[in-house]
Amino acid sequence: MSEQPGVKPSAGSEEVIRVLDLYETREKIYTRKLEGFYRNLRNWAWIPMLGGYFLLPWLNMDGRQAVWFDLPTRQFHIFNLTFWPQDFMLLAWLLIISAFALFTVTVLVGRVWCGFSCPQTVWTMLFIWAEHVWEGDRNQRIKLDKAPWSVNKFIRKSGKQTTWVLIALGTGFTFVGYFNPIRELVPDFFTLEAHPAAIFWTLFFCFMTYMNAGYLREQVCLYMCPYARFQSVMFDQDTMVVSYKPDRGEPRGARKRGVDHKSEGKGDCVDCSLCVQVCPTGIDIRDGLQYQCISCGLCIDACDSVMAKMGYPKRLIGFTTEHTLEHGKAKILRPRLIGYVTALALMVGLFGFTVVTRVPLEVDIIRDRNLLFRETTNGLVENIYTLKINNMDNRDHVYHISVRGDYDYVIEGDLMPAVAEGEVYSGVVRLQLDPGFLRDTNSTVFFAVEATDESGLSRQEESRFIGPRVR
Repeated sequence: MSEQPGVKPSAGSEEVIRVLDLYETREKIYTRKLEGFYRNLRNWAWIPMLGGYFLLPWLNMDGRQAVWFDLPTRQFHIFNLTFWPQDFMLLAWLLIISAFALFTVTVLVGRVWCGFSCPQTVWTMLFIWAEHVWEGDRNQRIKLDKAPWSVNKFIRKSGKQTTWVLIALGTGFTFVGYFNPIRELVPDFFTLEAHPAAIFWTLFFCFMTYMNAGYLREQVCLYMCPYARFQSVMFDQDTMVVSYKPDRGEPRGARKRGVDHKSEGKGDCVDCSLCVQVCPTGIDIRDGLQYQCISCGLCIDACDSVMAKMGYPKRLIGFTTEHTLEHGKAKILRPRLIGYVTALALMVGLFGFTVVTRVPLEVDIIRDRNLLFRETTNGLVENIYTLKINNMDNRDHVYHISVRGDYDYVIEGDLMPAVAEGEVYSGVVRLQLDPGFLRDTNSTVFFAVEATDESGLSRQEESRFIGPRVR
């Protein structure tokens, strides 16, 4: 970002006109680490997220990986549930629910998803942590980069790069491990016995993690992420965003501790620039709301620490709304938020009901269309059906096949098929009836398939029984 020629930046509230040079070389951001409420909150949000991501593939349940998206067999195992391509609608629902949840959170508290839960932010902070371990704090990293190469610099830089590669490799292994059993993937990868596709995707995600979290960092948030561009359509004057209070902080300027700054005509802002130094995207929140802000709250921690040292009230920078800044109050409940919350609650309720009541059994009845009916040697009218039973449960079952309708049909075929987990049974079933009982040429029949164990799995499918013309 370069300044407009002839315009000098002001430390006060005067507007600074800036132009963007599209060919300008990126200036590396050296973030400062400061403890505070929002940094601790971010850590507590990341621990279960990272722990779940890296540990879930290693959990086993009923002799298989607990979370396993088995693409070759088109089975998606999530703990004790198994989903099939027929359940694709549930995935669509889940994506819609996630989108509405993001919209709801954005309307209420702004871009906190980016600051606290976005994988780009989480892995970037993980890489920055490794950088801090090997190269020291912000000032030490700046000095190290400017210093000539030496043994010490080589050790620190190579240690950081090694840690980055290990984190990236672990990320790639884990991601591919959700689709390929991870207990087999890891040893097979290093002995080159893994499938070429598994090796390719592991290295691909390793490289992308290394580049995104190690080098691109804030550029992903600033230039690549679409959410940064369309978030403004979800904001309103009552959305909670990280804001600087200029009426209290301006005019800013340095001063000695214990001096009455009000008598000098200065505001509470001491112009220490700590809020800029801790910002992952390198912006100055004092310039107002900017699309680059990811609402991580680190500038709030930095400013609060300075205010505490100076003996001033905290929250010169804080989560607030435009209405609060202008009128001193905010309106939390508003039509847009109520609409989002209502729609989200309905979708979550319907999704939960569908998952809970979902029966992992699919039955398909295909009537023989080449032969409407035939007459058996003993004078009965017979219809032939192909019955398919898809056992989508994670257990083997023996099913009992029965039929009901307007007449007492005689059913023949394999009426107690055993179907293994994830298998599809296909068999022929014959229905026979004395033509003297027929009152209609075309009648409805219902095939019932029920598991003989305590699982309670059952399905009923409708078909037609066709006989000769009734006189």
